[in-house]
Amino acid sequence: MAPAIQAENLVKTFGDVRALDGVSLDVPEGTVLGLLGPNGAGKTTTVRVLTTLLQPDSGSAQVAGVDVLKHPNKVRSLIGLSGQFAAVDEYLTGRENLQMVGELYQMSSRDAKARALELLEWFNLADAADRTAKTYSGGMRRRLDLAAALVVRPPVMFMDEPTTGLDPRNRLALWEVIESLVEQGTTLLLTTQYLEEADRLAHDIAVVDHGKVIARGTADELKAQIGGERIEVVVHRPDLVAEALAALTPYAKGDPAVEKNTRRITVPISGGAKVLADVIRELDARSIEIDDIGLRRPTLDDVFLSLTGHATAAEDENGEDGSAERKGRRAKGKDA
Repeated sequence: MAPAIQAENLVKTFGDVRALDGVSLDVPEGTVLGLLGPNGAGKTTTVRVLTTLLQPDSGSAQVAGVDVLKHPNKVRSLIGLSGQFAAVDEYLTGRENLQMVGELYQMSSRDAKARALELLEWFNLADAADRTAKTYSGGMRRRLDLAAALVVRPPVMFMDEPTTGLDPRNRLALWEVIESLVEQGTTLLLTTQYLEEADRLAHDIAVVDHGKVIARGTADELKAQIGGERIEVVVHRPDLVAEALAALTPYAKGDPAVEKNTRRITVPISGGAKVLADVIRELDARSIEIDDIGLRRPTLDDVFLSLTGHATAAEDENGEDGSAERKGRRAKGKDA
């Protein structure tokens, strides 16, 4: 079965700025691909190409088996898009916004009204259905925007940083909506800078930097690539540190670290929970009292830092590709 989303060697430049430099990816039907990357990495450009809003300089792409470049109108009928900013009409009510989208998709007025009501209830907006969107909070607007993207029940969804700017409660609520969509069979490409979001929602993750996919895999696979498993032990008394270190050294896959003032020993390992169990038994056999012990694994933040050389910035990009276009225009101006 062909992937629901597929891109091969996408290239896009804005003047001297190469926003996409051979991006290739695929998303199996009914799964979520998390597209991670720093500001200006090419995430939004990729989404714009795949949703027919931008033509690549070269490369190819298919969505739901339809060629994006040859049949853009057909692709638009099969997708939903939620961008970085809520694209709602502030002077229409929530209900009117959704009905308008339905009618633009040539739904009958009756069906559009019924679908609008269904979505307002699903997104907990029914009580505000007849208020103008300009009176909505930021979280409400984001939910209304996502509801609008779902009016025609698209089999493929694109979400470009959907939870940027939301408070933790609204972010969690939106995550639950996304999980429900995927359970119903929707295929989703999700761009995000929130690594916790990718860790929770994505079946697979592609890390993009400087317009290239530099790593691909599940969250666990990416974490395993950089290593970093370690056991941390805090012994009960300072005089137990040396003996505990001797007990832990045979399990070490690198140099242990000792913090004498906190009585903490950190030992790099491989083998995960099994090694942790062996260490606990060894410490118990030696009657070494401990205050704390745990297995620590690398986070997606660690992966991101290792792959890109800098931490992610979970903040509004203010249009990463707009900045690329502006840079391109400035470069052209210099050439002129």
